[in-house]
Amino acid sequence: MQPGAVKLARRYGEQLVCVRHRIDPTGTTRVTTVELVVDQAPINAKPEQIVGVRIGYREGQLQALVRAAGATWDKQAGVWRMPLKVARRLQLRERITEK
Repeated sequence: MQPGAVKLARRYGEQLVCVRHRIDPTGTTRVTTVELVVDQAPINAKPEQIVGVRIGYREGQLQALVRAAGATWDKQAGVWRMPLKVARRLQLRERITEK
């Protein structure tokens, strides 16, 4: 930590994230700003909904497209597994077999 920030670190403690020193355009005044943490909360992310999408054996280009989007082949079920949002983005809603 640089010497100018030590005083501010003592003052703000663990809330202090960043200290910046700036010179105004005239070069006559230095401005010191601080960035503080004022709130912290866990994120309750929803798990992605994975769906099965039917793609024909002879639809190689479409298979390559979904593979490039991160889909995986589920041999046992005979469907491509991908997040619902990917299926929607690729306009494959009518091919979804499981939700």
